[in-house]
Amino acid sequence: MRIRVVIADDQPLMRAGFKTVLEATGTIEVVGEAGDGEEAVRVAEALEPDVVLMDIQMPRLDGIEATRRMPRRKVLILTTFGLDDYIVDALRAGASGFLLKDARPQELVGAVRAVAAGDAVLSAPVTRRLLDQIAHRLPAPVPQAPDGLTEREHEVWRLLAGGLSNAEIATALTVSEATVKTHVSNLLGKLGLRDRVQAVILAYESGLVTVRDR
Repeated sequence: MRIRVVIADDQPLMRAGFKTVLEATGTIEVVGEAGDGEEAVRVAEALEPDVVLMDIQMPRLDGIEATRRMPRRKVLILTTFGLDDYIVDALRAGASGFLLKDARPQELVGAVRAVAAGDAVLSAPVTRRLLDQIAHRLPAPVPQAPDGLTEREHEVWRLLAGGLSNAEIATALTVSEATVKTHVSNLLGKLGLRDRVQAVILAYESGLVTVRDR
């Protein structure tokens, strides 16, 4: 199945470069482009792509607000910045991850495929650094454990919130990675969340984990 992508970036040459890399795979099709945030929202609504590649700094409407206005879309943030407040805001707005613009072509392709498949594009070290920023920006949480999760799903959620990969969680719990994937899928469904990035943020907001836990 072909993956349909919209590229939102205010630099035409950048859009052209991303399009060349993605369409060279033969399995990814760039179905639309946008030069600003408002256009990105309109194009995504009209074309319903599998993935939106979204720049942060664009005229008329920035990528963060554009992401917030397309809650049903899977958005991969493209940025020249490092791990800063822009990235945290983008993830909290609903993005499924981020990728630096100087990433290698194979990293771009892999990230698009991962987001299209419903995964979040955040490596464990990156996740841990982001969590530190997210945690310090949140008000002191009042613990509110969501109903309906099993004890094991709570364990998996806590480890996931600590930035562990599925393989690391499997090792910590002495179970298979396939079992961990099942638990992650179940807890996301019960919590009504799209991906593990949202699960991580909710873990801090609900008080499941705190800065002192890290």
